[in-house]
Amino acid sequence: MRIEHLAIAVQDLDSALAFYCDALGLSVQRVEEVQREGVRVAFLPLGDAHIELVQPTCDATGIAKWMGKHGPGMHHVCIAVEDISAVLARLAERGVELINPQPMRREDGTAYAFIHPRSTFGVLIELYQRPERPAQ
Repeated sequence: MRIEHLAIAVQDLDSALAFYCDALGLSVQRVEEVQREGVRVAFLPLGDAHIELVQPTCDATGIAKWMGKHGPGMHHVCIAVEDISAVLARLAERGVELINPQPMRREDGTAYAFIHPRSTFGVLIELYQRPERPAQ
């Protein structure tokens, strides 16, 4: 396991990018709009992981609701795992509250699931499993 990314909720992605890129000196790998989740996301590499700046694009999304309660800031820690189904099964056996008992899938095949902060001492944790790349 390793940290995959740290997600930071922001009101204005362009203003946040000005700080993270201009002041801190990070670079933007890409920016994408994820319509299914109602967010615009900037990916900034940082060592073996990256920072994700996440701006809600509508008020009905989970991240917009979270920001309504907490304001902008650290949203979640994402941990890369090799077998997300096995990790979720182990957590469920131990009574851990899972937001996603089964992995969700992104368009690129990445599997992900969230663990509720009530079971993680107040931190929203995302598990992430990238699809296997075919041997070349």
